[in-house]
Amino acid sequence: MDILKSLGHPEEIFNLFKFKMGGCRAVMPKLDYESMSDSLRTCYVYLNQTSRSFAAVIQALDGELRHAVCIFYLVLRALDTVEDDMTISLEKKVPMLNNFHTYLYQEEWCFTESHEKDRQVLEDFPTISLEFRNLAQEYRDVISDICHRMGVGMAEFLEKKVGSVKEWDLYCHYVAGLVGIGLSRLFSASQLEDPEVGQDTELANSMGLFLQKTNIIRDYLEDTQEGRAFWPKEAWSQFASRLEDLAQPEKLESALSCLNLLVTDALRHVPDVIAYLSRLRNQSVFNFCAIPQVMAIATLSTCYNNPMVFQGVVKIRKGQAVTLMMEATNMRAVQTIIAQYSQEILQKVSLTDPTRDKTLHILAVIQEKSALPQPDLSCRNHHLSPMYLSAAMLVAALSWQYLSTTAAQAQGTGDMQ
Repeated sequence: MDILKSLGHPEEIFNLFKFKMGGCRAVMPKLDYESMSDSLRTCYVYLNQTSRSFAAVIQALDGELRHAVCIFYLVLRALDTVEDDMTISLEKKVPMLNNFHTYLYQEEWCFTESHEKDRQVLEDFPTISLEFRNLAQEYRDVISDICHRMGVGMAEFLEKKVGSVKEWDLYCHYVAGLVGIGLSRLFSASQLEDPEVGQDTELANSMGLFLQKTNIIRDYLEDTQEGRAFWPKEAWSQFASRLEDLAQPEKLESALSCLNLLVTDALRHVPDVIAYLSRLRNQSVFNFCAIPQVMAIATLSTCYNNPMVFQGVVKIRKGQAVTLMMEATNMRAVQTIIAQYSQEILQKVSLTDPTRDKTLHILAVIQEKSALPQPDLSCRNHHLSPMYLSAAMLVAALSWQYLSTTAAQAQGTGDMQ
């Protein structure tokens, strides 16, 4: 049970209950699906089917921006599905990636040969492209441009490995930095944010790179088992002859050194993340941007110096994720969260880690940018007595079972479960 994993974190138990009973609506109001066209409603169905992390925050965006970002996501999900599908030959895949942006204006184009789990966005691409063409011109221009640039970048990396850290940055720019840039331009086009948000591509790029690098670091085992290699050779070749060798038990010390090196590299984007978020003025845009970023730094804290990265799946607790989602609604709270997790990483830095000095330096910069006094670093930590834990375990387990059977009847919670 998710609640049992949070027994040492009472604020997580409280937020799990609150979320299950409809507290999520404070962050993610319910959408009016009845007023949508059939094709637009179908797009939101695909959004919820293909996105575990972004669907909820996309649907909480204000006004017409919500639809633009939904379509933007689905177009890029379709493009990414082509890139990920190892059953498509390079002879077919490369031109598809390079020309994918043109399919947005071809009413009948679809692709029915994919074997990926998200293949429905390719098979029913006419529905997505129809809603794309229904968007305002300023949104269409952004989405088409980013789709074009991303497809070209993906094609470039199909036949070469990620070698240097500089190439890692470039790959992450193509698959995620461009998403950050495109989203920022959409925010500004909607007039919900100032023009500078869309114009500062460096900060927007860092937003994407931080998320993408976190995913790449966390997904080491899954990617290597499926024959994909996204960790830069410049990093892992210092510690092993082959990337997959890092998963061998006898290589654990070297593997952790490599892992910590890459976490440190990802952390260098956090000051830009703080600068970007501090510019946002619209509440729905802030939530949309901040929630994935605090999830990412929590994930990096969990991954840092953690052998489980090479042995299984590393995830933050559900109660932890819900708490972050409900708290990260203003800049002060986000700075507190970032400061807390940077402090957690600091406490894990080994005296013998080869990247120790770089890690300590970037953590010091992050703490400075967070601009919080020392007591606030632990303000979200709670300590429980053994007696309280025993009572909490019994009460929480009984309460959770009761709420699980009744929550579906509570107003507004059905679609979030």
